[in-house]
Amino acid sequence: MTRILLVEDDERLAGLTAEYLSRNDLHVSIEPRGDTAEARILAEQPDLVILDVMLPGKDGFEVCRAVRQQYRGVILMLTARDEDFDQILGLELGADDYIAKPVQPRVLLARIKALLRRLPAPSEQDNASDQLIFGNFRISQSTRTASLGSQNIDLTTAEFDLLWLLASHAGNVLSRDDLLQELRGIGFDGLDRSIDARISRLRKKLNDDPENPTRIKTVRGKGYLFSKHDWD
Repeated sequence: MTRILLVEDDERLAGLTAEYLSRNDLHVSIEPRGDTAEARILAEQPDLVILDVMLPGKDGFEVCRAVRQQYRGVILMLTARDEDFDQILGLELGADDYIAKPVQPRVLLARIKALLRRLPAPSEQDNASDQLIFGNFRISQSTRTASLGSQNIDLTTAEFDLLWLLASHAGNVLSRDDLLQELRGIGFDGLDRSIDARISRLRKKLNDDPENPTRIKTVRGKGYLFSKHDWD
């Protein structure tokens, strides 16, 4: 059964959320404090963490920053306000997705299922058909790994999904609407900056010049293009 750690200090809300998710075949544990959530996430390695921003002890941003390098599962952040700052900061710290509170339980469940579908099955093995190679850059869908030369690239779940999507359409421009529809099942509303934030993080990890990117290019007014070249 999929294991979820819900980090939420509102006891009533946490209980109702856990009950609803449990009825949908998800095993949910509750942690009310940020300063103790960090140790639990690293020790238990749940499949997915639902992480509230406003927490006693440590806020959700601090927890996300602290665990991201050692926790390989999915982090879904809950923001109390639908503000760009909270959302972009969470993504920059390594969260895989965010959702603004208050959120309908069925919407939360749908978002969780969408995120979990991206995780590889334990039995999946690497093979040539699921690998893409461009010069010294290599990415594998089944093992969800990417490397540049001899250096492995540390990617969050959401970063890997975006990078794979771009690389599998190398040489073609993908709009923000294309990317959001594929990754999150929603269209671009003209305000969502999650794709831009992840592109910025990917460029840093791929040693792409942020002022004049050549590996993940911005096509003004159209979207983003993963280059087939410039990987040597």
